[in-house]
Parts: sequence; structure tokens; C-alpha cells
Amino acid sequence: MTQSSQEESAHVISDLRRHLMGEGGEEGETATVALPVAAIKVLLGVIQRTKANTMMGLQDELKQASEVMLGFAHNEGNSVLLGGRSHIALASGCELFLRYVTRCFLELPDFTACIAQVLERGERFAGISLAARDRIAQVGRSFIQDGQTVLTHGWSRVVASLLLKASKRKQFEIIVLEGRPDASGAKAAKIFAVKASKRKQFEIIVLEGRPDASGAKAAKIFADAGIPTTVVLDSAVGYVMERVDLVIVGAEGVVENGGIVNKIGTYATAIVARELGKPFYVAAESYKFARLFPLNQSDLPESMDAHTRLDFVDTASWNATGGLVGKKSDKDNIDDKEQQNSSVPGLVKLSESAIKVKNPKCDYTPAKYITLLLTDLGVLTPSAVSDELIRLYQ
Repeated sequence: MTQSSQEESAHVISDLRRHLMGEGGEEGETATVALPVAAIKVLLGVIQRTKANTMMGLQDELKQASEVMLGFAHNEGNSVLLGGRSHIALASGCELFLRYVTRCFLELPDFTACIAQVLERGERFAGISLAARDRIAQVGRSFIQDGQTVLTHGWSRVVASLLLKASKRKQFEIIVLEGRPDASGAKAAKIFAVKASKRKQFEIIVLEGRPDASGAKAAKIFADAGIPTTVVLDSAVGYVMERVDLVIVGAEGVVENGGIVNKIGTYATAIVARELGKPFYVAAESYKFARLFPLNQSDLPESMDAHTRLDFVDTASWNATGGLVGKKSDKDNIDDKEQQNSSVPGLVKLSESAIKVKNPKCDYTPAKYITLLLTDLGVLTPSAVSDELIRLYQ
């Protein structure tokens, strides 16, 4: 890689960080910029800096920038900045924009005129993408009626926007399923608590997500805000589903067959919802429509199967012994990280050489479990997704 390529790669990563953090203030928290929109803004920056003289040269630069961003997203160390989001939405945003640039060049063969047109339309496209969330909220709020109980899974900006929009005129209860492993459910509940506490229209039940006790932390925040709060283990989705009137989730990606890729646990939630006859809605922006065709979980990209370390704590034994389980005595010397970890109360250590621990980020939910998709293109049935993909990429 040449020095100029390295400098451009650094520029791309810097721009991606800036766009992702620009409206949220802190890494991985509640930034309102969607990953594909941030990627499109980065690619617009590449076009503004380009030294290419031909469309082929520009396309190569855009492809390289897309690969740099995808490589950044695949790096587990950057998961905090990405807020636990997968690379699927990023890849679809980049692919959609590259297709758009190619289409523009076919309309305007003159390179200079094409660059100007792409920049103008690209800024407009980014603006339209940002407004997609509001359009979905406008479309989706009519699906929520007074007095209903709505279940959502993890943290989704578009779902949060929809529920907050609906809460301005209707009173309903929200149950938040805690999303592993990034406390996304707690983040979602925190937003609902801050907004809803002004109107006293929400009761929030948080399903506790191990191993980080984020649900319990969220419950404390809600209680401090004066909101009635119940903490339930995240494995209790079947237990709470009978209380639910409808389920609304977001999506990391909407695939060609009308299914979705989303936070781990979405598939199980959809199965339980269907078994109990509860409608299962997906709120997703059209730029998350991806040209993927998974048939089962093994068809998902390998990067969906994260290798993040998981620690296990026996909280029942810890509580029963007053926090003595797992503690070393004062006589023991703790002189390395491994020994320090073993001193955590109730920590159950597994031998990595003997036991595999899987910690996938996302799962695939087939179209047959989805009632409707609430998108900025309107309300779609899962079978309509392939037609919309053809229109987007033609």
C-alpha cells in the first residue's frame, strides 16, 4: 500500500468516526446517524478529495474506501464505536451508493459534470436517508393503539423514533428485551425512560441481559426517574409474550427473501410471537435492503459469529454466601491478570481449550415469521422486498 493510499485510508476511518459520533457525542451510545448514512457521507468525502481523471479511477477509490470501512467494522475492537451494529447495513449502503454513482455516469458521460451531479445528488440522498426514520415513524405509529403492550428487542433508532412518536398521542406499555452482548436493550430503555418520564405514559419491563447486568443497571435508572420498572431475565421472552399485543423490532439488514438479520435473539422472539399469535413488525430503512439470500443461520457472513470473550458469574451462590464465593483470601498474592480474574466473586472459569463459547452478534429471521415491514417506502409484505431491491439497484 502506497503512502497516499495509507493517508486516504486514515482519512476514511477518521471521517467514519466523526460522522458516527457527531450527533451522539459518545461512542456506541445513542448517536442518531445510521451506519449506512455515515458510510455514504464518507464516500462523498472521497469524491470531494479525488484525484482521479476517469470514472473507472473514481470507482476504484470508492471501492477501496468501502473495503477500508468494512475492514474497520469487522475489527472487534471497534464494536463500541459501532454500537454493536453489524457490517451488513454498512455494506448495503456502500453498494447502493456505488450503484448510484455508476448510474449517474451512464446518464452523464462527461466526468466533470458527473462528479458535480453525484455530489449534488449524493448530499440529497444522504438527507433523504436521514429523514427515512421520521417517515417510518409516521407510517408505523398507526399500528399502535391505546392501552396496548409493545415488545421490542434491543436498541433500534428507528423503533425508538416510532414508539416515541406514537407516545405523543397514545398510552401504551413497552417491554424491552435486553440485547446481548452490548446492553442495547438498556440503551433503548434509557431513551424511552427519559422521553416518557415527562408524560408518565410508559411502564418499562426490562429483560435482564447477562453477563453485564445491564438490565439491572437500566432498572435503577428507570426507578430514579419515577417509572414503574420490572426486571426479568432475557430468557423469559416466552413468559412475557402472552402479555404482549404486538412486537416491533429493527433490522441490521433486510434480505432478498423478505427475512431480516438483526440482534441475536430476534429469531427466538419471532418464533414465540408466531406461536402465540402476536403480530411481528419490522421497522427498517430501505438503505438496509441487502442483496443477500440466507436460507439458515449458517448462511450468514462469518463476521456475524463474534469471538468476544464471555465471563460467567454464579450470582445465586454469590448472594447466598454474602459475596464470599470466588474471593481469594488477603494472604493470596494477585500478581497477574489471570489471578485477578479468578478473584471475581462467583466467577465460573471455563477452559478455552476444552470448551467452546459462541457469542454471535446477529441471527437470521425467515420471512414467514414477519407480519409486515414498516419502511420509508411504505408498508411492505416480506414478499415485496425483492421487487423493491430490483428498483433500488436497477
